[in-house]
Amino acid sequence: MPVENSTKQPTKPQKKPSEKSWIVFLVLGIFGILGGAGCAAFGFLAPKEKAPDLVFPQAPSAKAADNNIYSNLTGEVVASEDEKNAPAFCIQTPNGTDGARPQVGLNQAGVIFEAIAEAGITRFAAIYQNPSSAVIGPIRSLRMYYLMWDTPFDCTIVHAGGADDALEAVRNGGYRDLTENYAYMYRSGSGSRRWNNLFTTAAYLKQMNDDREYGGSAINGFARMTPGESKKNLIDRGVEEKLVITKATDKDTSAVNPSVTDIAFNFGGWASFNVRYHYDKESNSYARSYESGDAADVYVCPNENMGEPNPDTTCELSVMSPKVVIAMMVEERKAADNYHEDIDAIGSGDAYIFQNGYAVKGHWNKGSAGEQIKFTDENGAEIKLAPGQTFVSAVPTYGNVEY
Repeated sequence: MPVENSTKQPTKPQKKPSEKSWIVFLVLGIFGILGGAGCAAFGFLAPKEKAPDLVFPQAPSAKAADNNIYSNLTGEVVASEDEKNAPAFCIQTPNGTDGARPQVGLNQAGVIFEAIAEAGITRFAAIYQNPSSAVIGPIRSLRMYYLMWDTPFDCTIVHAGGADDALEAVRNGGYRDLTENYAYMYRSGSGSRRWNNLFTTAAYLKQMNDDREYGGSAINGFARMTPGESKKNLIDRGVEEKLVITKATDKDTSAVNPSVTDIAFNFGGWASFNVRYHYDKESNSYARSYESGDAADVYVCPNENMGEPNPDTTCELSVMSPKVVIAMMVEERKAADNYHEDIDAIGSGDAYIFQNGYAVKGHWNKGSAGEQIKFTDENGAEIKLAPGQTFVSAVPTYGNVEY
């Protein structure tokens, strides 16, 4: 029987890998792994293009630079260096009940010294810089202690005569001097003013300064806080809390820097010249009045181009309300003429400083005529005054201060 041809190919037997082949594969695998690792390492170690530096905004300084210009007289902000260095004028202003009140333009004085001039009657040395009042005055005579207080302010001494020692000192001491002079002063006012009717104006003072080529003033003022420091001081003192009235005596040390609303300065003479202050929190100022309860009014005359007006008919009344009130306790006695007063303006003594709604009992010290008064607390640290009008009363040691 014939045999049929088959188309199916015979299957080739599979070869089993030899031991040698396995070794080759293993070696190649190891080299592959090492190669990959090498590439990765090369990529890691190869230098890269430097990324740009990131710039972060700087945090603002905790205390911004203070570019304000401050008055050496009041500590308040002024518009320019010219205004800061403008001429100053120290004007002797009466406070008698014989027609001196209400004073005129006194609200524009940066610093006012108050002391007894004679027979228990107080008088002011008012220091002005950049005044604009249409009327300033009245103007009365000079005393030596007022001159000592005026000297550090590098001002023109404006007066109408004075005690002999004061006149000799101002004439021979290199001071800028303007005594009674009708080129720069005039007499006006109602008949009730009697001899308290000599006035000047801001325009006259500026003209006098130009005519005599006096130039500006290098004021050596009190140590002052900036407005920002004063605001912080006001908050730190907790003036918003209920105010407590205490009385200041040498034996009373229980209250440290107490908050006060009512203050009394008693000059030890006529009650007509004792003064009171009431602190107003809203305006942060001290409304001034007399022991009688009458407000210490002042005429405000804002228009400086009014010629020679009668202040009693052309100006409006306002209450004196300084920002800082100070009592300096002074040694006082009759002068050699047994009529005028003599006060130790150079020396030291107790002081009471009232500002920002609180009181500090401390000391005052003045070493020479040209040296400014320095106020310190009981520990000897200097007290900076708040900016604004400052009223300094020289209260005799036989008088007293109550608050």
